[in-house]
Amino acid sequence: MPASPSTARRINDRLALRLLQSEGPLTAGQLKQLTGLSRPTVADLVERLQDSGLIAVVGETGADRRGPNARLYGLVADRAHLAALDVRTEGVTVAVADLLGTVLAEASAPIGGDTGTGHAVERAVALVERAALDAGAGPLHSVGIGAPGLIDPATGELRRTSGLPAWHRRLVAALQERLPARVLVENETNLAALAEQREGAATDRDTFVLLWLGHGVGAAVVLDGALRRGASGGTGEIGFLPVPGTDGLPSATACDGGFHSLAGSAAIAELAARHGLVAPAEPYEPPAAALVREAVATGAAPFLDELAARLAVGAASVTAVLDPGCVVLGGEIGHAGGDALAARVADRLAAMSPLPTEVRAGLLGGAAVLRGALFTARDAAQDDVFDPTPGQTPAQAPARSPRTPRTPHTPLRTPAAPTTPRPLRVAARD
Repeated sequence: MPASPSTARRINDRLALRLLQSEGPLTAGQLKQLTGLSRPTVADLVERLQDSGLIAVVGETGADRRGPNARLYGLVADRAHLAALDVRTEGVTVAVADLLGTVLAEASAPIGGDTGTGHAVERAVALVERAALDAGAGPLHSVGIGAPGLIDPATGELRRTSGLPAWHRRLVAALQERLPARVLVENETNLAALAEQREGAATDRDTFVLLWLGHGVGAAVVLDGALRRGASGGTGEIGFLPVPGTDGLPSATACDGGFHSLAGSAAIAELAARHGLVAPAEPYEPPAAALVREAVATGAAPFLDELAARLAVGAASVTAVLDPGCVVLGGEIGHAGGDALAARVADRLAAMSPLPTEVRAGLLGGAAVLRGALFTARDAAQDDVFDPTPGQTPAQAPARSPRTPRTPHTPLRTPAAPTTPRPLRVAARD
């Protein structure tokens, strides 16, 4: 059954907007060529999107040919603003961006210690509001949050988890109450995998596992382009994996005796001390990552070999069950180890498993969480702005409810960023 005229217009509008998002500014002739639509249809489409405030003339092209120049149309980047948060145990980093994902302002602050829950939440919310003000942003449309802990796959809410600050859970509710925005929460490791797939080490992979190596350890599983969270949101809790070489077994409330005991930052620091490694006096990254980077720089092969053997134990367990074909060593430590550590892990993994598995160093390090949160918020904003409710123009479409549950197993989309946002500066935390 053919689409109605209104449905066809909505489909064509969204197609054109996605092309402008992925390709950057285009002329009407280029839109005609890329969409396959007729010239009159493209002319109507351009006029409609200009009237809706979604696109505008951003320049001209054709100076190298005879005849009048062609107008270049681009997305109106300030049509919506969004924020991304990287929530750690003792601090928060915030980035505010426009609809294209270009970062306009950043802010970071330590939170925790002896700070009460209410005061900690207020400081974090105030940090977001100040960053939005510095960016010159209007009301935020979407907020993406990356946090440690389990996310309920049915509700999209951060579950109560022992060992994490109470202000983490309170922060989400406070942002929902204070901001007219849709607030989306995701596990930090899952967001790191999203970022590494969009613009990092896994851009050519739709099936891979990211092994997060930061203060703690975790894993994100992406199969056939879809992030897998599990029945309770616990897919990738590899820190609880029982492994040889540890004392005892992990429990439901503590991962002592699990993979965390071998590959967490404290364990890596102890291993480095045994090998006589000393981090720089003022490291610009978490201490464990600085030690690994120092080992790579000085060629401390015995330390790197032993660390690789530990990491291969966790990687082999994951590959034996999932056979992903690719493991990315993410987080600050994976990034610090670079190709030198990844190659060692690959060699040991090949000796332990018959399944061919490529091991890659993550390219984004600790910044991957904030980048993933930014992608999540941008996708939500573009979904609303580019595809309004039937019967509304894009300019009339309201933002979705901030409490809308997230659909489980949301696919990770193919990267198609039109611009290169300036790098995010993430404060060193361990």
